[in-house]
Amino acid sequence: MNELNDKLKNLNPQPLTKCLSDCDIGTELKVLEVKAGSVAKMRLANLGIVPGVNITKKRSAPFRGPVEILIKNTSLVVGRGLANKIFVECGKNCKL
Repeated sequence: MNELNDKLKNLNPQPLTKCLSDCDIGTELKVLEVKAGSVAKMRLANLGIVPGVNITKKRSAPFRGPVEILIKNTSLVVGRGLANKIFVECGKNCKL
């Protein structure tokens, strides 16, 4: 039994990765990757959405509408299509 517990403690679980539109409202997220074309990546980079930056999902409009995020004390609204291309690392409080 102790051997099993030791093995479980040594496991390094991978962080949960989701697209921005699938995450819960109010959670703090870390941007891992933007899987979009070069023009969309450039637009998001100009807005400050680059890998490594922390963002908070504030609101999500109903019926597949845009997503509002907070980045560096600035509120931004990103269309659902772009939000689906932004992959983030969810914290431990994120649901599957």
